[in-house]
Amino acid sequence: MKVVEFGAIGPGPFCAMLLADLGATVIRLDRTQDAGLGVKRDLRFDITKRNRPAIPLDLKTPADRDFALDLVAGADGLIEGFRPGAMERLGLGPEDCFAVNPALVYGRMTGWGQTGPLSRTVGHDINYLALSGALSMIGSKAEGPAIPLNLVSDLGGGALYLAFGMLAAMHHARETGEGQVVDAAILDGVGSLLTTFRGFRASGLWVDDYESNFIDGGAPWYACYKTRDGKYISVGAVERKFYAEMLDGMGLDASYLDRQMDKESWPEQKRAFAQIFARKTRDEWDAIFAGREACYAPVLDMDEALAHPQVTERDSVFELDGIAQTAPAPRFSKSQPETPRPPSAPDPDLAARMRARGWAALTTA
Repeated sequence: MKVVEFGAIGPGPFCAMLLADLGATVIRLDRTQDAGLGVKRDLRFDITKRNRPAIPLDLKTPADRDFALDLVAGADGLIEGFRPGAMERLGLGPEDCFAVNPALVYGRMTGWGQTGPLSRTVGHDINYLALSGALSMIGSKAEGPAIPLNLVSDLGGGALYLAFGMLAAMHHARETGEGQVVDAAILDGVGSLLTTFRGFRASGLWVDDYESNFIDGGAPWYACYKTRDGKYISVGAVERKFYAEMLDGMGLDASYLDRQMDKESWPEQKRAFAQIFARKTRDEWDAIFAGREACYAPVLDMDEALAHPQVTERDSVFELDGIAQTAPAPRFSKSQPETPRPPSAPDPDLAARMRARGWAALTTA
């Protein structure tokens, strides 16, 4: 699988990384001039650019645009994350690309989508999350909405859906010879992620108020608590039998078990649980719950997570240029991907070789 990635920020590069991690041959076309894309940092820290080479191009010049089209002609897919209309103005829109490659899968990553009243409006992860309705469900009564990094919107609703959509479209192209546009709007993706919760609301299992539901921090048995040493633990004992184990580990009697679904008593129970968990350190709670089926886990920082036995035993961590990072996921029993290569700076020499030999320059000396 060969993919042309037009360099951008956020979910587009993450999608390209996912495909490259799983074995796709990806070439990143980076702008020759600074476009103000993100925070400046040493390239080796820009991990989402790993596992694929890059070449510098000025797509506003006819020669570089035509070279990009030459690469597109031999590709299976294309990823771009610019504002709607930008690629068309460059002469690299879907119709331009389909003219040289009718079987191309043209992946478009935007926040709002290619159509609609907001399609050309600027925005970032937090804005798409806000308009989707998801941000109204994540937070606390005291503070209001909480920002869940850009995991839910940019990466979950954006990059993953684009990768999934492109793979489905490539399967269609191989069967029919027909290429198509994959219009991956982050707003649509987050809306899809909310599918289960729309069912909860319709059935009355979910109410529109922070910390009032069973998996939004409202339930005392599905929450995080501070320990004596200032660290945190998490509990998620949804099922009754696991909740019984959790209560036993905390030294509480069965009366709490009978009130598991009593929402009126949740605030009182949560205060009681907070006092109990605050009496011991996180490590002490780890020891108490070790081996218990209580749906318990410590809240680890990123370094602690990489060193956890569950992570290390599965070889889920590797080091690249001195930077620890997580291995490609998911795992495959027959075709496990190779260890990723470090991020690559735009290489003018590679560009010259690819102008002369096309995609073959990536696989031949």
